[in-house]
Amino acid sequence: MNLAERLPDWTDWDGAAFKLGQALGCFGEGDFAAVKSVFWTDNRLGNGLHQALIALVEAGLLDRREEPDEQFRWRADPLVATDASGTVDS
Repeated sequence: MNLAERLPDWTDWDGAAFKLGQALGCFGEGDFAAVKSVFWTDNRLGNGLHQALIALVEAGLLDRREEPDEQFRWRADPLVATDASGTVDS
């Protein structure tokens, strides 16, 4: 399952980072509770996944809002053009 399928609705930042990690193969299909410390402590993996979410917002793939909490979702209309195979057009 890709990130667009995992993140269709507004999701708190830690859940969104977990779903990104799953999409990258960092956590498998396990439960958030088993790895929540990755997101609730200061460490390279959790910090990096959060930074990656921000980069995906800047790239036009994700939406971000700060209220009621920091949340992310896949953009319904990504600003990046892709062809039918999902390859980015240059």
